[in-house]
Amino acid sequence: MPKISNKGKLMPESPIRKLVPYAEIAKKKGNKVYHLNIGQPDIKTPEVAMNSIKNLDIKVLEYSHSAGFESYRNKLSQYYINHGLPINTEDIIITTGGSEALLFAMGSCLDQGDEIIIPEPFYANYNGFSTASGVNVVPVISSIETGFDLPPIAEFEKLITPKTKAILICNPGNPTGYLYTQEEMLQLAALVKKHDLFLIADEVYREFIYDETDKHYSVMNIPGIEENAIMIDSVSKRYSMCGARIGCIVSKNKEVMATAMKFAQARLSPPTFAQIASEAALDTPASYFVEVIEEYKERRDILISELNKIDGVKVATPKGAFYCIAQLPVDNADTFAQWLLESYDNNKETVMVAPAAGFYSTKGVGLNEVRIAYVLKKEDLVRSVQILKDAILVYNSK
Repeated sequence: MPKISNKGKLMPESPIRKLVPYAEIAKKKGNKVYHLNIGQPDIKTPEVAMNSIKNLDIKVLEYSHSAGFESYRNKLSQYYINHGLPINTEDIIITTGGSEALLFAMGSCLDQGDEIIIPEPFYANYNGFSTASGVNVVPVISSIETGFDLPPIAEFEKLITPKTKAILICNPGNPTGYLYTQEEMLQLAALVKKHDLFLIADEVYREFIYDETDKHYSVMNIPGIEENAIMIDSVSKRYSMCGARIGCIVSKNKEVMATAMKFAQARLSPPTFAQIASEAALDTPASYFVEVIEEYKERRDILISELNKIDGVKVATPKGAFYCIAQLPVDNADTFAQWLLESYDNNKETVMVAPAAGFYSTKGVGLNEVRIAYVLKKEDLVRSVQILKDAILVYNSK
């Protein structure tokens, strides 16, 4: 029998989706499952985006330019400029989701066996993208004790080798919700400048900042690192359009963009319908975001408040995105999360969480932590935490 590749064997399972079969079993038993495991917003996609597809009258569903429709890139550039980011049309390549943008960035900047430093915990699929690209992840650990702030720059410097080619951050962070300060961003900028590295910033949650004293500082706003900076963006969360699978890679570095274009040409073009909807979404009124941010802030505050009522739970208050990491008083979050779906219910209801160990690259870290996405309506979040509190008591009494 032919054998699968070593790369295939090394591809990690998604900690977000690997428990889906157990959730399906729970539902077949008649249990309601509250999905706290995945960042699928329940906020309605803007009508202007949906209507652009409903009202579309085209005879041929054709390819777009490999970089995406020029009209979309022009409009996206103007959107960025309006938000204080100096990004021109030629700095943008539209991709099939932020995921493809990250693959393009890795493929353009790192060779087989090169290293990329990532503060952990980090978005679990970074491991998958790195494995697919033949790149080695070198983690630098951040702690729930400090709210997952940027590890000291000295810790990054200890890890830099001749094979180090880039540092990757998510700002604000998935899974922690941490928002890097301007000072932290400038420290990273000085580091990549000193060691001639790329700084790749995944900024798909840029709009989701909840406190008036906090501001997002983009990698594209840092002077002097135009050749080092690469931004990853997406419509998935901003417009609640996860299924559109539209993102982009952005850089002032012309060599990076020319290389990324070769990867873009190899897959021909991003999806046409989704680009049309994403371009239309840029006309979404500002009031939409005001309401969405207000809703998520209320959800965050309720979730953190309820979690803090559970004995033994430790949680860092997120400043952005819509996730938090919670440390639970259980021996193993993987086992607990499976048990929640397989063996437990509270009045025919249970919850699904994402075990946080899968968001770490370092083995044996985060074993009693879970990521929770506050993408459900407020009453469902309250009920979910009630279930979680009871489940912990039942689980620990076994």
